Amino acid sequence: MKEFTEDYLDSMAQIIKADDKEKARAELASLHPADIAELYRNLDIQEAEYLFNLLDEEKAADVLMELDEDDRLKLLNAMPVEEIAKQIDHLDTDDAVDLIQQLDQEERDEILSHIDDVEQAGDIIDLLKYDEDTAGGLMGTEMIVVNENWSMPECIKQMRLQAEDMDEIYYVYVVDNDYRLRGTFPLKKMLTHPSVSKIKHVMETDPVSVKVDTPIDEVALDFEKYDLVAMPVVDSIGRLLGRITVDDVMDQVREASERDYQLASGISSDVDADDSVIAQTKARIPWLLVGIASGLLASVILGTFESQLQAVTALALFIPIIGGTGGNVGVQASAIVVQGLANGSLDIKNFAAQLGKEILIGLLNATVISAVVFVYNLITMPGEFAVTISVAVSLFIVVMFASMLGTIVPLTLEKLHINPALATGPFIQISNDIVGLIIYVQISTWFLHSLAGITF
Repeated sequence: MKEFTEDYLDSMAQIIKADDKEKARAELASLHPADIAELYRNLDIQEAEYLFNLLDEEKAADVLMELDEDDRLKLLNAMPVEEIAKQIDHLDTDDAVDLIQQLDQEERDEILSHIDDVEQAGDIIDLLKYDEDTAGGLMGTEMIVVNENWSMPECIKQMRLQAEDMDEIYYVYVVDNDYRLRGTFPLKKMLTHPSVSKIKHVMETDPVSVKVDTPIDEVALDFEKYDLVAMPVVDSIGRLLGRITVDDVMDQVREASERDYQLASGISSDVDADDSVIAQTKARIPWLLVGIASGLLASVILGTFESQLQAVTALALFIPIIGGTGGNVGVQASAIVVQGLANGSLDIKNFAAQLGKEILIGLLNATVISAVVFVYNLITMPGEFAVTISVAVSLFIVVMFASMLGTIVPLTLEKLHINPALATGPFIQISNDIVGLIIYVQISTWFLHSLAGITF
């Protein structure tokens, strides 16, 4: 990977300022499209646009797809529609769809009308109809397809014709006369069975495929399970529609992971470090305001606890422990559930089993935590048995509640087809803080009255 030092960037800036096109072209020719995309991130939009216009159409198209969405949109907005159409001519249909989806409907229609390859434009229009979070929204139509009834010479002839417009060949798919997927044709068979009468006699049957409406997360699990580099996409009756490649899946997995991490951290929308101050503030502020509201509610709860705190000041020492322990336990439980749902190791159908398991784990954790705190308080606070037992029992109940909440909430969200990542981080933390305080107030009041005879 090319490293862009300050000296290098200064040198490129000087080349651009001097309008030395030949030197700029020579420098760009030595760089991979991914490196050029990285270079653009270190330039302003005018400099990036200057260099982009010096690239040949094929390399420019590759650079566009290497850029992140925000940088790509900036370049697209600065380009005439005719130029964008030329770039699309050099892209696979799935990449072309990703690019066009960033634009509004009017721009899409105008760009599609300028694409010379009518067949490609038609494929793009068809692909735009699919939900972007499904296999259909991720697939491309570039693939080599042969008929099961073809002879080997006919098969090889057709493969050569189809391969002319393809950059990479992953699999050769075999279909019947109704274009239903029947199998794959290993290239090795061309060498070992040169005179076979029909392809169906040497093809590999029962290929792993995915329905067009399958969610992307399920597609990703299949890629991992079967160690695939590409997967065919079929309709409800098994007709071959397209293929998905592993690089597209990994891009989607990375983006989904970033979104889930931000949600779990209390960031309400997708933002990057280089986004504007306003954009980042808008993404962060909702959960911060919720946190303020929960803090105010906690103060109200503590206000009702004022007489207890005045009578037994030692109670105040354990408020952070109650809130922090509940929040940590809840986040741990929800993280395990969200992870299990994401990697397929946890099935929503096993709701009761997972809840039962978490209850057992909660019992063990609650017993250990409350026992440790109980023993510690007995040693350090020998004259405050009511406080000691109040804290231990409160911790036990809080840990049990947090374990169940951290399990139930993400499983319920998944059942309602809502991203379970919404359940983690701030939501669980805040919920447990409030409930933990209420439990602590009630338990402490009862034990102080029963054991110490203190009336409030």
